Amino acid sequence: MKNKTATKKQPHSTKVISWALLLLISNTSFSQIGDKLKDGLKMYIDSKDSSRYIKLNCVSQVWLRYTQNNALTTVNNHAQTQTLDAAIRRIRLVLSGQLSDRISFYVQFGQNSFTYLSARKAGSFFHDVTADYAVIKKHLSLGLGLNGWNGPSRFSNISTSSIMVLDPPGFQEVNNDVYDQFIRRMGLYAKGKLGKLDYRLSAAKPFISQNGSGISPLNPSGGNTATTSYATTSSLPPNWVYQGYFMYQFFDQESNFGPATAGTYLGKKKIFNIGAGFYYHKNAMMLNSQSVVGKPADTVYQSIMLFAADIFYDAPLNKEKGNALSVYASYSNYNYGKNYIRLQGVANPANGANANSNTLPNSTNLVGGPSSYDKQNYGNAIPYLGTGNVFYAQVGYKMKDSLLKKQGTLQFFANGQCALYQALASPMVVFDAGVNWLIKGQNSKLTLDYQNRPYFTENAQGQLTQTNRYGQVVLQYQISF
Repeated sequence: MKNKTATKKQPHSTKVISWALLLLISNTSFSQIGDKLKDGLKMYIDSKDSSRYIKLNCVSQVWLRYTQNNALTTVNNHAQTQTLDAAIRRIRLVLSGQLSDRISFYVQFGQNSFTYLSARKAGSFFHDVTADYAVIKKHLSLGLGLNGWNGPSRFSNISTSSIMVLDPPGFQEVNNDVYDQFIRRMGLYAKGKLGKLDYRLSAAKPFISQNGSGISPLNPSGGNTATTSYATTSSLPPNWVYQGYFMYQFFDQESNFGPATAGTYLGKKKIFNIGAGFYYHKNAMMLNSQSVVGKPADTVYQSIMLFAADIFYDAPLNKEKGNALSVYASYSNYNYGKNYIRLQGVANPANGANANSNTLPNSTNLVGGPSSYDKQNYGNAIPYLGTGNVFYAQVGYKMKDSLLKKQGTLQFFANGQCALYQALASPMVVFDAGVNWLIKGQNSKLTLDYQNRPYFTENAQGQLTQTNRYGQVVLQYQISF
């Protein structure tokens, strides 16, 4: 369904195209990164032993974006049907090293989603601070610290610099900033390889919940006294989180030095993996049940139990030419408690919604005013996470290395998510398509991406139904070493 209101004005999209052309014309300097820096800045501890080193890596991803906003979106209480903005999507500094044949460390510092709505001088933070010891070399290392050795999926922690699509599947970062610090927690982990089986296991004390997770019960229709219960974050002191992920690696073996997995190797390796994982957090959610409006609620605590399985193929099709294929697919079974649903928009370009009974597009005679769902449903937000089943796939095709001669090559990609969430009346389907201009591989890269997403709102019966779809165009420049 087309959104007529959001597409009346065209100047913003014209500006995006003009700015994109300027970047394309001035790309020559982007390709001048030396080969010595392509894998980071490395200092050897022992000049006679290359296995002992300290290394510095950096990645920056900057966005120029045009967004058709959800209905009723506001910025500082002013209606905003569309937004043209710029953002620093990610900035990372990683200091890591192998201090001996058994001791390694990994420290990551950075920031995410810095936009025109962000607080001034917004603080960057530590993502990872870990050290581990190889008890049995290659087979078992034990570590401790603020870490992201996560399950249940491959992209529950992804290497920022090697992402193939514009943004990885956010639903795989299962409790982002609810019980963690951007998917990291303080705790223990074990990692290693047993033959071709790569494994990771972790146990951590989660951060106490500071952000609301999930929505409050939706509004019942007028005259209807029955309410629907929705799981939200528990008020109990948090129990430990246990998670793990296992990959059987049929061909080339991937490094497990750091916790993040690669998005694509651009044909430099032949990878075929089948993986599966889990996430368990006892009594992390609560359900306030009441059968009649106005009667006391009984609190029922529920555990988070998540399981996933996936497959990853990333390999050259022709080694001489350099063209390559990358395919990833996953199935996730998520149980956050009854009807759990969470709204989120990536680097959301808005900060409010004019959600009241007179403006909601699909509701009449609501009892008690707008729900928390209505109030959060602004900008580019979607119901991206919830109790139910999620199917996801992405595919990419890299052209030959010499396609643009000294200016690199192209990689085309597409990805889609279909979520069957308990709280939604219909499937939630969002998809992207785009192209990477690999000027200097992942070290210097331009990405142009189009996303199409659904808009769900409540009807008079309190059901979440899809009433529209909206688009978003992003031009990203990545530089990394």
